[in-house]
Amino acid sequence: MKKITGGVTAAQGFEAASCAAQIKYKGRTDMALIYSAAPCTSAGTFTSNIVKAAPVIWDRQIVRESEEEVHAVVVNSGIANACTGAEGLAICEKTAQAAADLLDIPVRSVLVGSTGVIGMQLPIDRIVAGVKTMAAEKSPSIEAGDAAAKAIMTTDTIDKQAAYCFEAGGKTVTIGGMSKGSGMIHPGMCTMLAYVTTDIAIEKSLLQEAVSKAADRTFNMISVDGDMSTNDTFLVLANGLAGNTKITKKNEDYDAFYEALEAVCLELAKMMAGDGEGATKLIESCVIHMDTEANARILAKSVIESNLTKAAVFGKDANWGRILCALGYSGAVFDPDHVDLYFESEEEKLLIFTNGSAADYSEEDAKKMLSSDKVRIVSDMHMGEAEATAWGCDLTYDYVKINADYRS
Repeated sequence: MKKITGGVTAAQGFEAASCAAQIKYKGRTDMALIYSAAPCTSAGTFTSNIVKAAPVIWDRQIVRESEEEVHAVVVNSGIANACTGAEGLAICEKTAQAAADLLDIPVRSVLVGSTGVIGMQLPIDRIVAGVKTMAAEKSPSIEAGDAAAKAIMTTDTIDKQAAYCFEAGGKTVTIGGMSKGSGMIHPGMCTMLAYVTTDIAIEKSLLQEAVSKAADRTFNMISVDGDMSTNDTFLVLANGLAGNTKITKKNEDYDAFYEALEAVCLELAKMMAGDGEGATKLIESCVIHMDTEANARILAKSVIESNLTKAAVFGKDANWGRILCALGYSGAVFDPDHVDLYFESEEEKLLIFTNGSAADYSEEDAKKMLSSDKVRIVSDMHMGEAEATAWGCDLTYDYVKINADYRS
């Protein structure tokens, strides 16, 4: 497996485009298109929030409840098309119909995505005009993929892309993706929009199994603010143009594909966690030597979901009591007297809690480690061999400022 430059246009046969449709934002792009002339096998995971946006309902019907192949995805930022009733669903269909007519593909081969303010209706005339522009300008270039990744941003400060290539069945296979997510990020599948494209040939049920597993280990292990969005969508499209023998069972080719898929998802997930609204640091919570992986995951997520821990990291305060408290209310059972807590960097490891009380550590050294743009907290439970890692960010003054006037 090799990391390469690119995103959704890295794999063979995929094109992208973007435009400034003025859905809500002015002076920037706010619509993106992903397109494959070759039909794609699709798989996806979606928000577990009971309140689901219209695009989630549209996409789920096609991806999870049918065998229909997919050619395109149309995404807008600025307005979420959530809590918009029958009109919101009608807009999804009109968007898909516009793309279908312009690209000469079936209407139900078009998926849609939206992100932004909840409760506002999308201006369908601007959406259709945007689709028309993008259909004419789509390109397989890396630059087109870059522009698409920027167009789906809302409060994100950076675009998020990743791509890898690997061997399967003697063929070179490529996989690449883009995502957006900065606020309303909380585990539960998967709090953001993420789109991954690949030229591998793979059977749909196996693709879905791989996608669900990868989401569980990456996107579902991040949290920014504890709020789960109405629009969370993670889609993978596979057009088979790599020419590998179609994967119909778990074998070495499947394992190679899964490894690359998880690598793409992990990069995107960590970028979203580190780019949390107002964040200054990525927090990595690593739980080791736990009895089961399920319990390790519970503990790791509890630490990065703790607002008090997040605030302490922002303040460079080695307040280990907040970490231990978060472990304690997680629901996993352990003996606090047998837990060791560490701060870690690439250069050093600092023990801050052991044998039921504070370790003999330097507050100055701890503050120095907490001043880094990446803070790693290690919780050694001394109960077994299972481990898990979760990612989040610090909680800053700017988070409140950003969300106090989000609709304006």
